[in-house]
Amino acid sequence: MANSPAKPAAPVNLTDALASFKDVYSPRIVARMNDYDVRIAHTEGEHVWHVHEHTDEFFLVLDGRFDIALRDAEGGESTVVLHKGDVFVVPRGTEHKPSSPGGSILMFEPSGTVSTGDRFEGELPRNVDSTAGHELS
Repeated sequence: MANSPAKPAAPVNLTDALASFKDVYSPRIVARMNDYDVRIAHTEGEHVWHVHEHTDEFFLVLDGRFDIALRDAEGGESTVVLHKGDVFVVPRGTEHKPSSPGGSILMFEPSGTVSTGDRFEGELPRNVDSTAGHELS
């Protein structure tokens, strides 16, 4: 007997999902597609400089402002400022450091990708959860 397709998941309302937790930089998995997680997170304060060597990182700003500092191969830095509705992809291998005065984001990443990358710089701030995402409860 052939494998039957997976049962469709119930819809997830992102407003309700974001209201279900308060932690910042502690992503919740709201959906899975193929080998990818769709994650949401509240943002506020500084994240940590980090890099994902083998995957790009997709961001969609759902609310507020989200800044991403980027380092180029020569060590120069620039910052991309994103507002509600903006999308940005950090290319694999690019060192980056998110920060935000407050808001929320949606990320699209391969399952198992850790929020602090393959390596990070310095001490992990208290407000940053180094995780591959938490199940939405």
